[in-house]
Amino acid sequence: MDKKVIVTIAREFGSGGREIGQKLAKKLNAAFYDKELITLAAKESGIDEDLFANADEKPTNPFWSSLAFNVGTFGNRIPTMNDMPMNDRLFLIQSNVIKKVASEGSCVIVGRCADYILDKEPGAVHIFIHSNDEDKLDRIIHSYGVPEEAAKDVMKKTDKRRAAYYDYYVGEKWGQIDHYDLAVDSSFLGIDKTVDLIYQFIELKQA
Repeated sequence: MDKKVIVTIAREFGSGGREIGQKLAKKLNAAFYDKELITLAAKESGIDEDLFANADEKPTNPFWSSLAFNVGTFGNRIPTMNDMPMNDRLFLIQSNVIKKVASEGSCVIVGRCADYILDKEPGAVHIFIHSNDEDKLDRIIHSYGVPEEAAKDVMKKTDKRRAAYYDYYVGEKWGQIDHYDLAVDSSFLGIDKTVDLIYQFIELKQA
């Protein structure tokens, strides 16, 4: 695709969102970012990569209330990033990295509240990938290597954690349809045809 395109993908655990993102990035000739953002954020900040990995898409205290707490705590002094709780600092650093990679060229970004962070990015396309439980559990067991007896619990807890992370840092409900340009059921089309559908949607949106 000749035009610059920024795509964010939010996804239910087990829906194939990462694989869809990778294949879409290849089809678009765009950079792909998921866990790669952790490495970039660590390099940008000089903070240990393990700290970013441990905080990755995990909620802490509500972000804006922690900022309000800092303002009250420090009186008339404007709080700096160093005054913030570590997870909030990591979120801001990663947010700046997301904005930076989006400014540099076409890319596909998976998760990490990227739809909110890039809400004002001209031409950005925001996608939500969901799937039925049967297909998600099959992928979690056979592709992700989670034991069958634990798969359902892992699926529910992962999505609950992602929803809480989004709620804390964005203040809105994760998966709410009006946050996205397109929501796709990957069970209905399968991975490759879902990629094709999103690609066609981007073409129509940029026409």
